[in-house]
Amino acid sequence: MIDVKVFINDYKEAFGSETELPLAFWYSDASIADTEKINGCFFKALSRVRQGTPISLGLDSITCGGGKFYTGFTEMPERVPNFVSLKERYKQTPEMVIEFIENLQVPRTDKKYLNFSRIDNLDSFDKIEGILFLATPDILSGLTTWAYFDNNDEDGVHSGFGSGCSAIVTQTILENRRNGRRTFIGLFDPSARPYFEENILSYSIPMSRFKEMYQTMRKSCLFDTHAWGEIRERIINRSLQPR
Repeated sequence: MIDVKVFINDYKEAFGSETELPLAFWYSDASIADTEKINGCFFKALSRVRQGTPISLGLDSITCGGGKFYTGFTEMPERVPNFVSLKERYKQTPEMVIEFIENLQVPRTDKKYLNFSRIDNLDSFDKIEGILFLATPDILSGLTTWAYFDNNDEDGVHSGFGSGCSAIVTQTILENRRNGRRTFIGLFDPSARPYFEENILSYSIPMSRFKEMYQTMRKSCLFDTHAWGEIRERIINRSLQPR
């Protein structure tokens, strides 16, 4: 059983009381928040989620064709391969984009909304697909080391090509549906990076893996070790500096 309040207390103890809390995301048939249409990348709206205001995304609020596709609301728009290759120049040829998408196997959803909420707004982790951390290098080092504490798989922390939404949403949901153990570093996508600070990357944990990691957190290096204690102190000192 995963207790939201217990995890929040453990997380703040490990990373400092002022460290930003992670976000949860999941699908539902009912909206949890009125969310207006978001022009362009829907990651623009994550700033308000980070401040504590949930959002519910759907066909009416997501305007980006790739965003609608990678969140499972539509089929791939015909223009995506040419756009990603010839306009954005993220892949050498449109055919390479098509191959990437075919290999990814983006799942379609039959739900109306994809919700994002900071975890302190949750009563439980029921129905959650994944947990999203927006982390500095120091915090990311702690999260990834924790992920490898009980896992020797070289792919336990994965970083691959993809749009911001595919790296965070699609990969995490796919892994959760297969009851997998991989976690994902993302936000290398130049199109998504302008909506986040320059020292932030994403780290997402599918709920299938989070259920395991929740049990190992206090046993890992994040508690009562000299090395992490030094990093934790630096994280705390940085959080106290004027912004």
